[in-house]
Amino acid sequence: MVNYRKHQKFERQCACDGGDRFIWPRIKVSTIPMVAPPPVIVPNGEIIPTVNRYFYIVTSDFDVTNGATLPANLFFHDNGHPITEFTIFNPNGYANLYINGVMQEGGIYTLTKSSLTLNPYNSTIYRGTPIIIESLGFSTK
Repeated sequence: MVNYRKHQKFERQCACDGGDRFIWPRIKVSTIPMVAPPPVIVPNGEIIPTVNRYFYIVTSDFDVTNGATLPANLFFHDNGHPITEFTIFNPNGYANLYINGVMQEGGIYTLTKSSLTLNPYNSTIYRGTPIIIESLGFSTK
């Protein structure tokens, strides 16, 4: 008999093929007291999301080694019309930045109503690259 991780190995003759088998001791299930989940609080009314997306296609290569600021008037709204400022939902919302279709880390940019500022980074954004800002806000009804 060999003790392996507090389990014992028993050698036994198998009736079907005559070989040794490893037999694990039975696992005993114990009951663990369950903690009741907290009550769900349903607000009165509805939560209404509002989404605004702004698009800009870079027209010439620009270096962001020293950072870069793009004014809001370079961007177009979902409906294809130019904008003069971004809609920012604060504190009940957030904004995402996508460069070339890839969501960017929140710490690499700052968005104000009038501009998008990219922090310094040793990189170039090339002509034809799409820059998309997605601004989401939530209100109740």
